[in-house]
Amino acid sequence: MVLPNRDIDTDQIIAARYLTTTTKEGLGRHAFHDLRFDKDGNENPDFILNQPAATGCSILIGGNNFGCGSSREHAPWALLDYGFEAVISTEIADIFRNNALKNGLVAIVIDIQTHEWLLQNPGSEIGIDIAAGTVTLSTGRLVDFAMDGFARHCLLEGIDQLGFLQQQSAAIEAFEERRN
Repeated sequence: MVLPNRDIDTDQIIAARYLTTTTKEGLGRHAFHDLRFDKDGNENPDFILNQPAATGCSILIGGNNFGCGSSREHAPWALLDYGFEAVISTEIADIFRNNALKNGLVAIVIDIQTHEWLLQNPGSEIGIDIAAGTVTLSTGRLVDFAMDGFARHCLLEGIDQLGFLQQQSAAIEAFEERRN
């Protein structure tokens, strides 16, 4: 799904009035709420998420400077709960990108030419290989992307930072035994 708007900030992704929960469940219904609905709660038929082509999309192609604004883990939570597994753009705000990766939402920064191709070809099938660090376009072209090694490890293992530490419990216990 293509949302080409520049400067989509975290308040547009999930408005502050929906930050009253500490759980992820149900936040997807509020994703892009003020863009998806009018002030009376009616769907905006012009907004991409309300169009049939967006049904079942798991990759969001965002405009430049995606995720700018305040830090809130609720933003990646809302996107994940909505059904997105990845966000791709030429520029993703650092805080949003870190929050996304820590919460299992793949955040990929790509080059301008590839981004332009994706914007001009909405609905194209693309694949993401986290281990290889590549995006495969429907043309077969492979595009490399960089990702922090720790984030890549956690995404591939399906764990967060706490899960990583829990995996290390035997080594931590052995270290503590040696110190005592």
